[in-house]
Amino acid sequence: MKGFLYRLVGIAADIHEKILSLNDAYEYNFSDKQLHFLVIGFVGMFLLLLIHPVISLLARKGHILTISWIYVFTVIIVLTFAVEIGQKITGTGRMEFSDIVFGIGGFLLMFLIFAILRALVLVLIAQLRRRKETQ
Repeated sequence: MKGFLYRLVGIAADIHEKILSLNDAYEYNFSDKQLHFLVIGFVGMFLLLLIHPVISLLARKGHILTISWIYVFTVIIVLTFAVEIGQKITGTGRMEFSDIVFGIGGFLLMFLIFAILRALVLVLIAQLRRRKETQ
């Protein structure tokens, strides 16, 4: 886990240095805060423009549960990383990538159980409605 996070931090640092070198090369003189504002703003807008059509299509088709799942899954990923990083910083546990994998796996399994139970309930309700209509 530690090696994985160091690689991610290294990649982020390399990108950060590249952006700073472009800033220096073209003499823009943006501060670090201004660069964060611009870069994260552009990345966020890129992701929004990429994801919005997919979410709009899902909403039009009535797949609200899928939209909720995407949102919750994203939050779960952030949360599991935050917990592991928090354990490392506070010394309250060991930071391990496998903990992240197992945490996300727990959500996926519990969601699968929920989806199966939900489908069974929906089938049962549909059957009861059909019986009522035929009587």
